[in-house]
Amino acid sequence: MAPRQGPQAPLEFGGPLGAAALMLLLPATMFHLLLVVRSGPARLLGPPPYLPGLEVLWSPQALLLLLTWLGLQAALYLLPARKVAEGQELKDKSRLRYPINGFQALVVTALLVGLGLSAGLPLGALPEMLLPLAFAATITTFIFSLLLYMKAQVAPASALAPGGNSGNLIYDFFLGRELNPRICSFDFKYFCELRPGLIGWVFINLALLVQEAELRGSPSLAMWLVNGFQLLYVGDALWHEEAVLTTMDIMHDGFGFMLAFGDLAWVPFTYSLQAQFLLYHPQPLGLPMAAVICLISAIGYYIFRGANSQKNTFRKNPSDPSVAGLETIPTATGRQLLVSGWWGMVRHPNYLGDLIMALAWSLPCGVSHLLPYFYVLYFTALLVHREARDERQCLQKYGRAWHEYCRRVPYRILPYIY
Repeated sequence: MAPRQGPQAPLEFGGPLGAAALMLLLPATMFHLLLVVRSGPARLLGPPPYLPGLEVLWSPQALLLLLTWLGLQAALYLLPARKVAEGQELKDKSRLRYPINGFQALVVTALLVGLGLSAGLPLGALPEMLLPLAFAATITTFIFSLLLYMKAQVAPASALAPGGNSGNLIYDFFLGRELNPRICSFDFKYFCELRPGLIGWVFINLALLVQEAELRGSPSLAMWLVNGFQLLYVGDALWHEEAVLTTMDIMHDGFGFMLAFGDLAWVPFTYSLQAQFLLYHPQPLGLPMAAVICLISAIGYYIFRGANSQKNTFRKNPSDPSVAGLETIPTATGRQLLVSGWWGMVRHPNYLGDLIMALAWSLPCGVSHLLPYFYVLYFTALLVHREARDERQCLQKYGRAWHEYCRRVPYRILPYIY
């Protein structure tokens, strides 16, 4: 085992017991959602209609399809990029380089799927394969995480993540020991963060739309809205791919089961829940209500994109005219904390925009079922937890300057409430 450097970070997620519980609970929740969404009652808190056997879950064709998808996205990752960006400075003072070609991968994938559809690709059959695909993705992420853990055993101490090196096998397997596991220039964490899962989510949604058209003659307005909103979200993430290099996932978290399962299984199979719900439980949606939902989505996107763009512009060039007049607090690290603009409203305005968009994605599903609102509930819990992790790290990093920032900007996510 590679030696650890410096003081050990405090254990998160309830330590080894919490990590073990999450490794069971997250896949179980994903399969529960996949089963109940196609049942008649579609109860979020009710039992699934049946427990599938191995003959239902295991499919060599699903595994082959999954590996083909991962191979395609890996090949697109290796194509020449429109830009190569440098990451944040590492412990050894080096900076890794990352290809910025995620949006290019989305476009090429769309062209390939379009050619496939014109040649008779049965995309509408994909929804019937979601259970075996999710099972294949789960097995693949467990094996992948084990390989990542083994690779980390021979990594230098400078390459290890702050939090995934407790010495406890279960906890470190879950959180990830190595910060940026790579083979040559291929960065596994960066690749998985935005490529296979997010792009896969979009095309699972598209497959659900196609199957709805096959079953009912045309896609519903609700299905169009869900597809459009979520395509915009994914396209935005990939267009602004460079911004992911300053996120907690890339800068702080190791790459273990938590991120691997989240990226490759949880995202595509649970984030597509609204589209799955609409396929099995069609909902009427009139134009006036659709217009209101679009307005809610637009407000959320405006806050989300405005806050993120302001932060990214300020980090790149504080003298940029769009941010030069913003008020800041100096810190001992030499960085400045924004206390006006979006970041003077609440400490995490991008999270607020995210949550408003999440609500807009669920509203086309009506209000008769709680199930399609699972994403809103889950994402609220996720962002509150992530915000607490952000707070701890910022306090440790900025000290008294962070206390002053919190005094000036007292609300965390929702103005005057939280």
